[in-house]
Amino acid sequence: MSENPAFTQIRSDLSENDVVLYMKGTHVFPQCGFSAVVVNILTNLGVTFKSVNVLEDDEIRQAIKEYANWPTIPQLYIKGEFIGGCDIVKEMFSDGDLQKLLKDKGIPLDNAA
Repeated sequence: MSENPAFTQIRSDLSENDVVLYMKGTHVFPQCGFSAVVVNILTNLGVTFKSVNVLEDDEIRQAIKEYANWPTIPQLYIKGEFIGGCDIVKEMFSDGDLQKLLKDKGIPLDNAA
């Protein structure tokens, strides 16, 4: 039995990009408030990231929920590790934990936020 092509694509995205955000819409035009919050946090930190619009691909939209065993979108990954959704990212940012994690993982921050 062959692997679901959506899982193959997710693994490829995560291995080829240090920071990946699975979201509704694009980083330029988020289509949900939760996705917009995470985009704003990453943008304000100056983090380069790949965004994947789950609204364009129902298979990816479903597969990413199964991949992380996490039922909601957005989902943030750093160096292939699932970090969390909007509330977790927002709390980590407020506490300074997100900035520390990014620095510890060698992800450059262009803005001192």
